[in-house]
Amino acid sequence: MAGSIFKFCGCRDTNERRLGRSCPRLRPNGRWNPHHGRWHLQIELPTQPGQPRRTLRHGPFEHEKTADDTLRHIRTLLALPARDDPDAITHVVDAIHTAIQTQCRLPQVEQMQRRLTTGVSGTDLPTVERWLTDWLTGRKGLRRNTHRSYESHLRLYLIPAIGHLRLDRLRVTHLDQLFTELDTRNTLIREARHSDDHTAAASVKGQRIVSAASQQRIRGTLRKALNDAIARGLITHNPACHVELAAGKRPKARVWTGEAVARWKATGVIPSKVMVWTPDQTGQFLDHIAEHPLYALYHLVALRGLRRGEVCGLREDDLNLDNAELTIRSQRVQIGWEVEDGDPKSEAGHRLVALDTGTVTALREHLVVREAVRALYGTAWADSSGLIFTAPGGTPLHPAHVTDTLTSLAADANLPPIRLHDLRHGAATFALAAGVDIKVVQEMLGHSCLAITADTYTSVLPQVARTGAEAVAALVPRKIKQ
Repeated sequence: MAGSIFKFCGCRDTNERRLGRSCPRLRPNGRWNPHHGRWHLQIELPTQPGQPRRTLRHGPFEHEKTADDTLRHIRTLLALPARDDPDAITHVVDAIHTAIQTQCRLPQVEQMQRRLTTGVSGTDLPTVERWLTDWLTGRKGLRRNTHRSYESHLRLYLIPAIGHLRLDRLRVTHLDQLFTELDTRNTLIREARHSDDHTAAASVKGQRIVSAASQQRIRGTLRKALNDAIARGLITHNPACHVELAAGKRPKARVWTGEAVARWKATGVIPSKVMVWTPDQTGQFLDHIAEHPLYALYHLVALRGLRRGEVCGLREDDLNLDNAELTIRSQRVQIGWEVEDGDPKSEAGHRLVALDTGTVTALREHLVVREAVRALYGTAWADSSGLIFTAPGGTPLHPAHVTDTLTSLAADANLPPIRLHDLRHGAATFALAAGVDIKVVQEMLGHSCLAITADTYTSVLPQVARTGAEAVAALVPRKIKQ
């Protein structure tokens, strides 16, 4: 199946018979004459046992390289089907013959490979919209929050921008344009928000900035969908892997120092998305809410770093107060406004959390009060399957209520604002400041890898930083007193 290329001319002998490949002018000195004849190729095509030989001749070509490249292309196509797959061999051979007889381009290797693998030709490939829609429909076992995130990426960004393209025609340039347009839109929204023109500001009301981290997640959704298309043989490369985006870095936690609080009171500006109370501020908060029905909940989050869904889903069977520990087995997750019970966020989320004496005491007292309230309600008490923290009457807590209540309680305590998740950040910060090994902190928080703990939760309290600075300076001996 090696084949060959050769020159052929239209010269005739004295009997007017075409000389073809035997014309002496084609190779007068043993070399091909560059000024006589035109290039052709010949190759033996594979046949089934008992079938006659099948020779393919194709030409003419003006240049040797064109003929050689075409022969190489045919060889590559013929090498695609397995030798023990006669139907595939026949399909490739017929496709080559049809292309030559109709003077069309030979099938592309990628398209032929796809057709042999999936039975789908290039012209039958779905659009990006069709593939993304079918891909999401076929994803089984996704968490509802994950499905909701994927669906919004498809609906809001990917399908409007690239959905019309055939799947194999999606290029990096299309994705560059998509994310460039998102950046341009972000700029317009920011400018309108800070404009003195009230009409301009009103025109972007409710529109959200698509942050660098969000753009990374959008690309991640597309990358996963295209990788699955590759696995099915629909495409051979993933353009989403080659798009350069700004790094969606995790925000660093900042501490509400006295200076930060003073600036916030004067300007209303919060220094970072992630703000952590100092130990004194956290103590002030816990003292202020000591009689609140959810005191033990906020105490648990502030000192042991449970996630909102984990603390809302905590059940009596998860507590072992005699051993000063609790087990994270489930969580209550908010999806839109609906709430559902599910497994922890990751495998690492399934964990045993050690409890300090104060937290054990707070939980014991909470359970005593809850039982007293349950007795007062009698049969009107709702069965919440052993949930430790409930709304009045025993119904399960809505996670948003826990968040909103924290905001209100912090304001009542005259403290700077933080998010509920920032109490978790604070627990990590206090643990690290107390000298707890970062690996232990990772396990306490239920992180899947140490890098997340180190990158996000290691804000340093000012006094710890100063102590560290003094310790370093003390190592350097000086004759002159500083």
